[in-house]
Amino acid sequence: MNELVPGGNLALPGGAVTVRVPGPFDVSALITDDGGTVGGDGDFVFYNQPSAPGARLSGDTLTVDPRALRPGATRVTVAVSAAEPGTVLSDLPSPALRVSDSGGRLLARFSPPRPGQEAVLLLAEIYRRGESWKLRALGQGYADGLAGLARDFGVDVEDGGPVAASPAPTGPPAPGNAHGPVAPPRPAAPPPPAAVPPAPSGFLDLVNSARAAAGSPPVTHDARLADAAREHADVMSRAGRLGVEGVDGVSVHQRVVAAGYAYLAVGEHLVSGPRAVAGLVDHCLRHDAARRTVCDPAFTHAALGSACDGGSGDVYWTALWASPLTPDGLDRTAAEVIGLTNRERTRAGLPPLSRDPLLTAAAQAHSADMVARDFYSHTAPDGSRPWDRAAAAGSARRTIGENIACGQRSAAEVVRGWMNSPGHRANILKPDFTHVGVGFAGGGRAGTYWTQLFGA
Repeated sequence: MNELVPGGNLALPGGAVTVRVPGPFDVSALITDDGGTVGGDGDFVFYNQPSAPGARLSGDTLTVDPRALRPGATRVTVAVSAAEPGTVLSDLPSPALRVSDSGGRLLARFSPPRPGQEAVLLLAEIYRRGESWKLRALGQGYADGLAGLARDFGVDVEDGGPVAASPAPTGPPAPGNAHGPVAPPRPAAPPPPAAVPPAPSGFLDLVNSARAAAGSPPVTHDARLADAAREHADVMSRAGRLGVEGVDGVSVHQRVVAAGYAYLAVGEHLVSGPRAVAGLVDHCLRHDAARRTVCDPAFTHAALGSACDGGSGDVYWTALWASPLTPDGLDRTAAEVIGLTNRERTRAGLPPLSRDPLLTAAAQAHSADMVARDFYSHTAPDGSRPWDRAAAAGSARRTIGENIACGQRSAAEVVRGWMNSPGHRANILKPDFTHVGVGFAGGGRAGTYWTQLFGA
């Protein structure tokens, strides 16, 4: 039997394992792929939705059979929250996780450091490595509550339960264990296009009225976003399901860039059900996460596309929000990441990092390469590693470190994700590092790709 510490790993035996957290807690789990992406709201296992393929929750015990998880699933993140709503974890006994095999034999225990004012604690993750499965102890606090946690993994939550609309994922990748996503096989040719409703009217008027009430500037229509929105809505209607990635293997973010819109920031609402534009906008404004996107002052353009499923008559909607990529915007975003990184170093009593133009060039090239060649890894398809890329950019730094992330929508979100991950946090707070470069690119399968390259 193993006593785990934060960051500790355990090789799991074949078959199902059980994870038990006794006490006044609610156990939940999020099933994701390598990029931290839920495949849909069914990948959130909690008290109101206690089962999914390969995962079953019963009271304080979660049973996971890795062989039975949905196709593409490579990670199960286990979290606990207080069973009594509104209670912070510091008011409760420290949770203790017990892991057993299918025969009931205790494999490991993990008692994380006592939580502070967090509402949720990420306790552990069960993840695939090659052909085997492992468990990693985490012990990471999360302040935004169970609904906030679910949303950050890509689940749209309403009244404590998931609903059909699924925004893009934001969960951070595992530290130092980045693997490129494998593109699904292309399906057979889709059926003939379903009937497409007339171009939506009144959308911008309704949206800009809500933005004005929130103190945000108005957005304007962009034809490129409209083309991408209509195409994605049509693909969803043909498949008869919502999805950030269509059955053609193309994500909504890739469609935006393919339509000619290079973005600095992007948001999307993928919804089925409302029959008219007013109903769609009302749906978005009734949900906190969606309303924040509608009223986000960072967005300057918007567009809406819709398509009907010819068989069921259901209407599928894609609403897109974006701001264009500009040199000033890219520079400002990189500066925000560096500023937030240096704030964390200052808190730890470390000197700030200086911005290095050569490391910046290498970081930016890697983010753009991950988008262009559709991979997510510290090792590029040509075999180059972070230090190779730094040297190719002309850097003579002796020691090189790299953080990468995908899906996060802002500088604050990506730095927060890195700081909540032991491997990334270690790079940010490494005393030896003196310089840093930051790269950002949008338009890949996961939306946004970030690179932070450190040097000493």
